[in-house]
Amino acid sequence: MATNLKPIADADWPESLASLKGGFATGLNVYRTMAHHPDLLAAWAPLRAHVVTAPALTPDQSEVVILRTGHRLGAAYEWAHHVHRGRKIGMTDTRIASIAGPVAAMSPEDAILAGAVDELFDHRRLSPATQAALVDLVGTHGMFDLIATVGFYSVLGFIVESFDTPIDAAVAAELKENPLA
Repeated sequence: MATNLKPIADADWPESLASLKGGFATGLNVYRTMAHHPDLLAAWAPLRAHVVTAPALTPDQSEVVILRTGHRLGAAYEWAHHVHRGRKIGMTDTRIASIAGPVAAMSPEDAILAGAVDELFDHRRLSPATQAALVDLVGTHGMFDLIATVGFYSVLGFIVESFDTPIDAAVAAELKENPLA
């Protein structure tokens, strides 16, 4: 019965989420889908504020982590949205595409970040060597933010995959017009 949870339109937006209407929550289909559970979306907002807007990672580093997470999840929604976001912050298509490939073919910094994502997926932990490399690259707070980012976007990936959340129209149009090479 709960498998047809489409993004909630403005006209049907839950009253309990009125304070989030017009902000991030109504800006993307993933959050409009999450709005089927208003308490979860309301609780999600502060974590989102940190992970998305104030992490210890640079915007490029965050995008590498998110893209690799989306790739590992096979979440087309997350991949598409973060190809779009990566381009907006100046990442090249070649760099973005490399994030879906072998770690050995990436730049050294991207390889550390993507390798850490892979370890979390494959072993559910970061090895001491990866922890040391991450601390050297992004500091202790950045290492924690990397773990939180993988967890955050994994939850979003599970949502969009479970409910077939459609890629937002503007992102889909951009990628149709300018596909990733």
